[in-house]
Amino acid sequence: MQVRRDVRLAELTTLRVGGPVERLVEVTDAEELVAAVREADEAGRPLLVLGGGSNIVAPDDGWPGDVVAVRSRGIDRDGSQLVVAAGHDWDELVAYTVAHDLAGVEALSGIPGSTGATPVQNVGAYGQEVAQTITAVRVYDRAEKSERTLSPQECGFAYRDSRLKRNPSRFVVLDVTFVLDESPLSRPVGYAELARTLGVELGESAPLADVREAVIALRRGKGMVLDADDPDSRSAGSFFTNPIVPSERAVAGCPSWPAGDGQVKLSAAWLVQHAGFGRGTRQGNVGTSSRHSLALTTAPGATAAELLDFAGRIVATVQGEFGVTLEREPTAVRP
Repeated sequence: MQVRRDVRLAELTTLRVGGPVERLVEVTDAEELVAAVREADEAGRPLLVLGGGSNIVAPDDGWPGDVVAVRSRGIDRDGSQLVVAAGHDWDELVAYTVAHDLAGVEALSGIPGSTGATPVQNVGAYGQEVAQTITAVRVYDRAEKSERTLSPQECGFAYRDSRLKRNPSRFVVLDVTFVLDESPLSRPVGYAELARTLGVELGESAPLADVREAVIALRRGKGMVLDADDPDSRSAGSFFTNPIVPSERAVAGCPSWPAGDGQVKLSAAWLVQHAGFGRGTRQGNVGTSSRHSLALTTAPGATAAELLDFAGRIVATVQGEFGVTLEREPTAVRP
Protein backbone atom coordinates (compact mmCIF):
# COMPACT_ATOMS: atom_id res chain seq x y z
CA MET A 1 0.00 0.00 0.00
CA GLN A 2 1.16 3.50 -0.82
CA VAL A 3 0.22 6.39 1.48
CA ARG A 4 0.26 10.02 0.30
CA ARG A 5 -0.61 13.29 1.99
CA ASP A 6 -0.33 15.76 -0.90
CA VAL A 7 -3.64 15.14 -2.66
CA ARG A 8 -6.95 16.97 -2.98
CA LEU A 9 -10.26 15.25 -3.60
CA ALA A 10 -10.67 17.43 -6.68
CA GLU A 11 -7.85 15.42 -8.28
CA LEU A 12 -9.68 12.14 -7.61
CA THR A 13 -13.20 13.00 -8.82
CA THR A 14 -14.69 13.77 -12.22
CA LEU A 15 -16.53 16.85 -10.92
CA ARG A 16 -13.14 18.27 -9.87
CA VAL A 17 -14.30 19.67 -6.53
CA GLY A 18 -13.15 18.77 -3.02
CA GLY A 19 -10.47 19.78 -0.53
CA PRO A 20 -7.31 18.17 0.87
CA VAL A 21 -7.03 14.53 1.92
CA GLU A 22 -5.35 13.76 5.26
CA ARG A 23 -4.18 10.30 4.09
CA LEU A 24 -4.59 8.81 0.62
CA VAL A 25 -4.06 5.05 0.71
CA GLU A 26 -3.73 3.40 -2.71
CA VAL A 27 -4.41 -0.35 -2.78
CA THR A 28 -3.84 -2.76 -5.66
CA ASP A 29 -5.73 -5.91 -4.66
CA ALA A 30 -8.57 -7.11 -2.45
CA GLU A 31 -6.26 -8.15 0.39
CA GLU A 32 -4.74 -4.68 0.59
CA LEU A 33 -8.20 -3.11 0.37
CA VAL A 34 -9.51 -5.11 3.33
CA ALA A 35 -6.35 -4.35 5.33
CA ALA A 36 -6.63 -0.60 4.65
CA VAL A 37 -10.30 -0.53 5.66
CA ARG A 38 -9.64 -2.51 8.83
CA GLU A 39 -6.73 -0.25 9.76
CA ALA A 40 -8.84 2.89 9.41
CA ASP A 41 -11.74 1.37 11.34
CA GLU A 42 -9.54 0.14 14.18
CA ALA A 43 -7.85 3.54 14.45
CA GLY A 44 -11.20 5.33 14.40
CA ARG A 45 -10.30 7.44 11.36
CA PRO A 46 -13.05 8.60 8.98
CA LEU A 47 -12.97 6.42 5.86
CA LEU A 48 -13.89 7.15 2.26
CA VAL A 49 -13.43 4.42 -0.36
CA LEU A 50 -13.02 5.72 -3.91
CA GLY A 51 -12.94 4.02 -7.28
CA GLY A 52 -13.06 6.29 -10.30
CA GLY A 53 -14.65 9.15 -8.35
CA SER A 54 -17.29 9.60 -11.02
CA ASN A 55 -20.37 9.58 -8.83
CA ILE A 56 -19.58 11.74 -5.81
CA VAL A 57 -19.64 15.39 -4.82
CA ALA A 58 -16.60 15.70 -2.53
CA PRO A 59 -16.58 18.16 0.40
CA ASP A 60 -14.78 21.48 0.05
CA ASP A 61 -13.23 21.02 3.51
CA GLY A 62 -11.55 17.83 2.38
CA TRP A 63 -11.37 14.52 4.22
CA PRO A 64 -9.98 14.36 7.80
CA GLY A 65 -9.04 10.70 7.68
CA ASP A 66 -8.29 7.97 5.15
CA VAL A 67 -9.31 8.00 1.52
CA VAL A 68 -8.70 4.53 0.12
CA ALA A 69 -8.23 4.59 -3.66
CA VAL A 70 -9.09 1.19 -5.12
CA ARG A 71 -6.63 0.37 -7.91
CA SER A 72 -7.17 -3.41 -8.09
CA ARG A 73 -7.43 -4.87 -11.58
CA GLY A 74 -8.18 -8.19 -13.18
CA ILE A 75 -10.78 -10.23 -15.09
CA ASP A 76 -11.11 -13.95 -14.29
CA ARG A 77 -13.16 -15.63 -17.02
CA ASP A 78 -14.85 -19.03 -16.89
CA GLY A 79 -16.99 -19.37 -20.00
CA SER A 80 -19.71 -16.74 -19.82
CA GLN A 81 -18.87 -15.85 -16.20
CA LEU A 82 -16.51 -13.00 -15.35
CA VAL A 83 -15.19 -12.21 -11.88
CA VAL A 84 -13.86 -8.66 -12.02
CA ALA A 85 -11.75 -6.78 -9.46
CA ALA A 86 -13.44 -3.77 -7.91
CA GLY A 87 -10.86 -1.28 -9.17
CA HIS A 88 -10.94 -2.46 -12.78
CA ASP A 89 -11.93 0.35 -15.15
CA TRP A 90 -15.54 -0.20 -16.15
CA ASP A 91 -15.26 0.83 -19.78
CA GLU A 92 -12.20 -1.38 -20.22
CA LEU A 93 -14.35 -4.27 -18.99
CA VAL A 94 -17.11 -3.43 -21.48
CA ALA A 95 -14.53 -3.27 -24.28
CA TYR A 96 -13.27 -6.71 -23.19
CA THR A 97 -16.78 -8.21 -23.33
CA VAL A 98 -17.39 -6.82 -26.81
CA ALA A 99 -14.03 -8.07 -28.08
CA HIS A 100 -14.76 -11.55 -26.69
CA ASP A 101 -18.37 -11.83 -27.96
CA LEU A 102 -19.99 -11.59 -24.55
CA ALA A 103 -23.32 -9.75 -24.59
CA GLY A 104 -25.14 -8.00 -21.76
CA VAL A 105 -23.30 -4.77 -20.92
CA GLU A 106 -22.55 -3.36 -24.39
CA ALA A 107 -25.05 -0.49 -23.95
CA LEU A 108 -23.13 0.57 -20.84
CA SER A 109 -20.10 1.61 -22.90
CA GLY A 110 -18.37 4.89 -22.15
CA ILE A 111 -19.52 5.15 -18.54
CA PRO A 112 -16.65 6.36 -16.34
CA GLY A 113 -15.64 4.81 -13.05
CA SER A 114 -14.67 1.45 -11.62
CA THR A 115 -16.41 -1.91 -11.80
CA GLY A 116 -16.86 -2.07 -8.02
CA ALA A 117 -19.02 1.06 -8.11
CA THR A 118 -21.49 -0.32 -10.63
CA PRO A 119 -23.56 -2.53 -8.30
CA VAL A 120 -23.71 0.26 -5.71
CA GLN A 121 -25.55 2.58 -8.08
CA ASN A 122 -27.02 -0.21 -10.19
CA VAL A 123 -25.51 1.64 -13.11
CA GLY A 124 -27.67 1.75 -16.20
CA ALA A 125 -28.04 3.44 -19.57
CA TYR A 126 -29.64 2.92 -22.98
CA GLY A 127 -31.94 0.16 -21.78
CA GLN A 128 -29.46 -1.92 -19.79
CA GLU A 129 -28.45 -1.98 -16.13
CA VAL A 130 -25.83 -4.04 -14.35
CA ALA A 131 -28.41 -5.82 -12.17
CA GLN A 132 -29.40 -7.76 -15.31
CA THR A 133 -26.02 -9.51 -15.43
CA ILE A 134 -24.61 -9.48 -11.85
CA THR A 135 -24.84 -12.81 -10.05
CA ALA A 136 -22.68 -12.08 -6.97
CA VAL A 137 -20.89 -9.22 -5.24
CA ARG A 138 -18.05 -10.07 -2.86
CA VAL A 139 -17.75 -7.47 -0.11
CA TYR A 140 -16.03 -6.69 3.13
CA ASP A 141 -18.73 -6.15 5.75
CA ARG A 142 -17.46 -3.46 8.13
CA ALA A 143 -20.20 -4.20 10.66
CA GLU A 144 -19.43 -7.93 10.83
CA LYS A 145 -15.68 -7.38 10.18
CA SER A 146 -15.64 -10.20 7.67
CA GLU A 147 -15.83 -10.92 3.96
CA ARG A 148 -19.07 -12.22 2.49
CA THR A 149 -20.72 -12.73 -0.88
CA LEU A 150 -24.04 -11.04 -1.60
CA SER A 151 -26.56 -12.54 -4.01
CA PRO A 152 -28.52 -10.23 -6.32
CA GLN A 153 -31.47 -10.54 -3.95
CA GLU A 154 -29.30 -9.51 -1.00
CA CYS A 155 -28.04 -6.55 -3.04
CA GLY A 156 -31.61 -5.25 -3.23
CA PHE A 157 -31.24 -3.76 -6.68
CA ALA A 158 -33.69 -1.07 -7.75
CA TYR A 159 -33.66 1.78 -10.24
CA ARG A 160 -30.22 3.44 -9.75
CA ASP A 161 -30.22 2.03 -6.24
CA SER A 162 -29.15 -0.93 -4.12
CA ARG A 163 -28.67 -2.05 -0.54
CA LEU A 164 -24.99 -1.13 -0.98
CA LYS A 165 -25.97 2.46 -1.74
CA ARG A 166 -28.50 2.61 1.08
CA ASN A 167 -25.83 1.38 3.55
CA PRO A 168 -22.80 3.30 2.26
CA SER A 169 -20.71 2.93 5.40
CA ARG A 170 -21.15 -0.84 5.76
CA PHE A 171 -20.09 -2.66 2.59
CA VAL A 172 -16.84 -2.35 0.61
CA VAL A 173 -16.95 -4.09 -2.77
CA LEU A 174 -14.00 -6.41 -3.46
CA ASP A 175 -15.08 -7.96 -6.77
CA VAL A 176 -18.18 -8.45 -8.90
CA THR A 177 -19.36 -11.56 -10.76
CA PHE A 178 -21.20 -11.18 -14.06
CA VAL A 179 -22.82 -13.83 -16.25
CA LEU A 180 -23.18 -12.76 -19.88
CA ASP A 181 -24.44 -14.27 -23.13
CA GLU A 182 -21.84 -15.89 -25.38
CA SER A 183 -22.95 -14.16 -28.57
CA PRO A 184 -21.57 -11.71 -31.16
CA LEU A 185 -24.97 -9.98 -31.13
CA SER A 186 -26.28 -7.67 -28.45
CA ARG A 187 -29.13 -8.35 -26.12
CA PRO A 188 -32.40 -6.92 -27.53
CA VAL A 189 -32.05 -3.16 -27.92
CA GLY A 190 -34.40 -1.56 -25.42
CA TYR A 191 -33.87 2.17 -25.92
CA ALA A 192 -35.49 4.09 -28.77
CA GLU A 193 -32.66 6.57 -29.37
CA LEU A 194 -30.12 3.76 -29.59
CA ALA A 195 -32.35 1.71 -31.89
CA ARG A 196 -32.71 4.68 -34.26
CA THR A 197 -28.95 5.23 -34.27
CA LEU A 198 -28.35 1.56 -35.09
CA GLY A 199 -31.12 1.43 -37.68
CA VAL A 200 -32.94 -1.44 -35.96
CA GLU A 201 -36.33 -1.88 -34.37
CA LEU A 202 -36.81 -1.93 -30.61
CA GLY A 203 -36.30 -5.48 -29.41
CA GLU A 204 -33.94 -6.42 -32.23
CA SER A 205 -30.24 -7.17 -31.78
CA ALA A 206 -27.16 -5.74 -33.46
CA PRO A 207 -23.46 -6.62 -33.57
CA LEU A 208 -21.82 -5.88 -30.23
CA ALA A 209 -19.16 -3.60 -31.75
CA ASP A 210 -21.85 -1.56 -33.52
CA VAL A 211 -23.77 -1.08 -30.27
CA ARG A 212 -20.63 -0.01 -28.41
CA GLU A 213 -19.66 2.44 -31.14
CA ALA A 214 -23.17 3.91 -31.29
CA VAL A 215 -23.44 4.31 -27.51
CA ILE A 216 -20.06 6.03 -27.21
CA ALA A 217 -20.98 8.39 -30.06
CA LEU A 218 -24.28 9.25 -28.36
CA ARG A 219 -22.58 9.81 -25.01
CA ARG A 220 -19.80 11.90 -26.56
CA GLY A 221 -22.40 14.05 -28.28
CA LYS A 222 -23.84 14.80 -24.84
CA GLY A 223 -20.46 15.50 -23.23
CA MET A 224 -20.68 12.30 -21.19
CA VAL A 225 -17.40 10.69 -22.19
CA LEU A 226 -14.43 11.77 -20.08
CA ASP A 227 -12.16 14.03 -22.11
CA ALA A 228 -9.60 16.44 -20.65
CA ASP A 229 -10.23 18.79 -23.57
CA ASP A 230 -14.03 18.78 -23.15
CA PRO A 231 -15.28 21.08 -20.36
CA ASP A 232 -18.70 19.41 -20.51
CA SER A 233 -17.15 16.17 -19.27
CA ARG A 234 -16.29 17.79 -15.90
CA SER A 235 -19.43 16.21 -14.51
CA ALA A 236 -20.89 13.15 -12.84
CA GLY A 237 -23.00 12.31 -15.88
CA SER A 238 -26.72 12.64 -15.24
CA PHE A 239 -27.08 14.58 -12.00
CA PHE A 240 -30.71 13.59 -11.34
CA THR A 241 -32.53 10.30 -11.78
CA ASN A 242 -35.71 10.09 -13.81
CA PRO A 243 -38.49 10.43 -11.20
CA ILE A 244 -41.07 7.65 -10.88
CA VAL A 245 -44.55 8.88 -9.97
CA PRO A 246 -48.14 7.54 -9.95
CA SER A 247 -49.65 7.66 -13.43
CA GLU A 248 -52.18 10.27 -12.39
CA ARG A 249 -49.30 12.64 -11.53
CA ALA A 250 -47.73 12.49 -14.99
CA VAL A 251 -46.77 15.94 -16.25
CA ALA A 252 -48.46 17.13 -19.44
CA GLY A 253 -45.97 17.23 -22.31
CA CYS A 254 -43.21 15.46 -20.38
CA PRO A 255 -41.97 12.23 -21.98
CA SER A 256 -42.82 9.25 -19.80
CA TRP A 257 -42.49 5.47 -19.77
CA PRO A 258 -44.43 2.76 -17.92
CA ALA A 259 -42.77 1.85 -14.63
CA GLY A 260 -45.13 -0.86 -13.37
CA ASP A 261 -47.70 -0.86 -10.56
CA GLY A 262 -49.62 2.09 -11.98
CA GLN A 263 -46.51 4.29 -12.13
CA VAL A 264 -44.64 6.12 -14.86
CA LYS A 265 -41.05 7.26 -15.19
CA LEU A 266 -40.70 10.93 -16.18
CA SER A 267 -37.85 12.53 -18.14
CA ALA A 268 -35.73 14.43 -15.63
CA ALA A 269 -33.99 16.22 -18.50
CA TRP A 270 -37.32 17.58 -19.77
CA LEU A 271 -38.31 18.72 -16.29
CA VAL A 272 -34.98 20.51 -15.74
CA GLN A 273 -35.09 22.20 -19.13
CA HIS A 274 -38.73 23.29 -18.83
CA ALA A 275 -38.10 24.65 -15.34
CA GLY A 276 -35.76 27.21 -16.92
CA PHE A 277 -32.44 25.40 -16.65
CA GLY A 278 -31.74 24.58 -20.27
CA ARG A 279 -28.40 23.63 -21.73
CA GLY A 280 -25.64 26.07 -20.86
CA THR A 281 -27.39 27.73 -17.90
CA ARG A 282 -24.64 29.03 -15.62
CA GLN A 283 -24.37 30.19 -12.00
CA GLY A 284 -20.83 31.29 -11.25
CA ASN A 285 -18.49 28.36 -11.84
CA VAL A 286 -21.22 25.72 -12.20
CA GLY A 287 -24.15 25.07 -14.49
CA THR A 288 -25.83 22.71 -16.90
CA SER A 289 -23.81 21.17 -19.69
CA SER A 290 -23.92 23.01 -23.01
CA ARG A 291 -25.07 19.73 -24.57
CA HIS A 292 -27.32 18.08 -22.00
CA SER A 293 -29.48 19.79 -19.40
CA LEU A 294 -29.33 16.80 -17.04
CA ALA A 295 -25.55 16.97 -16.60
CA LEU A 296 -24.21 19.59 -14.19
CA THR A 297 -20.68 20.74 -14.90
CA THR A 298 -17.97 22.66 -13.07
CA ALA A 299 -15.40 25.19 -14.23
CA PRO A 300 -11.96 25.63 -12.63
CA GLY A 301 -12.41 27.22 -9.22
CA ALA A 302 -15.83 25.68 -8.62
CA THR A 303 -16.76 24.45 -5.15
CA ALA A 304 -19.03 21.69 -3.96
CA ALA A 305 -21.11 24.30 -2.14
CA GLU A 306 -21.71 26.17 -5.41
CA LEU A 307 -22.67 22.98 -7.19
CA LEU A 308 -25.07 21.77 -4.49
CA ASP A 309 -26.65 25.21 -4.23
CA PHE A 310 -27.28 25.24 -7.99
CA ALA A 311 -28.68 21.71 -7.86
CA GLY A 312 -30.92 22.76 -4.98
CA ARG A 313 -32.30 25.62 -7.07
CA ILE A 314 -33.18 23.16 -9.83
CA VAL A 315 -34.89 20.78 -7.40
CA ALA A 316 -36.92 23.59 -5.80
CA THR A 317 -37.96 25.06 -9.15
CA VAL A 318 -39.02 21.69 -10.61
CA GLN A 319 -41.00 20.98 -7.44
CA GLY A 320 -42.69 24.37 -7.62
CA GLU A 321 -43.44 24.17 -11.35
CA PHE A 322 -44.47 20.53 -11.70
CA GLY A 323 -44.97 19.09 -8.20
CA VAL A 324 -42.24 16.52 -8.84
CA THR A 325 -39.23 15.96 -6.58
CA LEU A 326 -35.93 15.26 -8.33
CA GLU A 327 -33.47 12.94 -6.61
CA ARG A 328 -29.74 13.52 -6.92
CA GLU A 329 -27.78 10.66 -8.53
CA PRO A 330 -24.24 11.39 -7.26
CA THR A 331 -23.63 11.15 -3.52
CA ALA A 332 -22.53 14.22 -1.58
CA VAL A 333 -20.09 12.66 0.90
CA ARG A 334 -19.39 13.97 4.40
CA PRO A 335 -16.89 12.78 7.03
